[in-house]
Amino acid sequence: MTEMQSIHGEPSWILSNDSVELAVSRRAGHMAPVVFRTGGREFSPYSLSPWTREESNPELPELLRVLRGDFFCMPFGVSKEFPPHGHPANSDWDLISQSADELRLSISGGVDGATIEKVVSVRRGETAVYQDHIIRGWEGRYNYGNHPILDFSGIPEGQGRLSVSPFRWGSVYRGVFADPSIGEHGVMESGALFTDLKAVPLAAGGTTDVTRYPVRSGCEDLVMMVSEPATEAQPFAWSAAVMDGYVWFSLKNPADFPTTLFWLSNGGRQAEPWSSRHFGRVGIEEVYSHFFDGLEISREDRLAPEGIPTTREFHKDEAVSVRIVQGIVPVPAGFQTVASIVPDGPGRVTLQDENGQTVTAKVDWSYVL
Repeated sequence: MTEMQSIHGEPSWILSNDSVELAVSRRAGHMAPVVFRTGGREFSPYSLSPWTREESNPELPELLRVLRGDFFCMPFGVSKEFPPHGHPANSDWDLISQSADELRLSISGGVDGATIEKVVSVRRGETAVYQDHIIRGWEGRYNYGNHPILDFSGIPEGQGRLSVSPFRWGSVYRGVFADPSIGEHGVMESGALFTDLKAVPLAAGGTTDVTRYPVRSGCEDLVMMVSEPATEAQPFAWSAAVMDGYVWFSLKNPADFPTTLFWLSNGGRQAEPWSSRHFGRVGIEEVYSHFFDGLEISREDRLAPEGIPTTREFHKDEAVSVRIVQGIVPVPAGFQTVASIVPDGPGRVTLQDENGQTVTAKVDWSYVL
């Protein structure tokens, strides 16, 4: 078993093979950095916050002191009886087992008898990370989600590309996401509906192209897209980010994660620990929730008229497994916004950009079904 290492100020477990090396922090279970190796190059898409634990205020939630990469949230958002994004995103995880290609952790859910098991695994020859969260002992309706944060801060303005699989409903956050009274700034029209990420309404009028990033410097905005249901031809939903010579992608079962959030964080928060230095980041968050509004509002079923579920029913006597795959694939120069990701036989997918260019990636897409 590999000894823990201090990564960006946090004791972390390490998984490493020929294609992937990743760290998962003991505190809060955040996964980053992740280094993907292929074709003689290394790619590291996940964000590390521009502060460390030692630099941050000890009164802040552990979530913010650790903030990095991807982490699991349950309940998702800000709730009355739980820390922000729940105990899994704030508290210490316990090691169950570790091998060369798999890490198993567990944590109490903060509800009597409730636990969550985290299984992170890698496979030789694949630039992908497989994550399974096994939820046991929960009773009632809860919201949850995976919360990856990618770092676009080294990419020239507007040169990155964001996209998701076809969605049946899209909306800017309904409420005040960026609060001017605490030094925050956003530009999108609260509650505005959209059908195209290239034409999202602005509060001042007109629209903005959310597929291009980083843009809108000094702003924090949040949009939500509800994935189309899976079909035989398209058995999974996806999200994608074209970065510097590669595409980061995420595959999910839309029955487990009906919704994708884009948290566009480009220096629009002035308060500690943000201090206007968390820029060029984007959270591409796969969730079962009402935006980031927390458990109580998610239980109100505000989107029921649109047929959009915002909580999932759990029972103490059953285990629920929610799986996701995140990976990368190099792309040729000029590769544009991802328009589709489809199965290409067992263990492969084909990604096509909006101009018809294609690349293939070795990944077990059936893992999420």
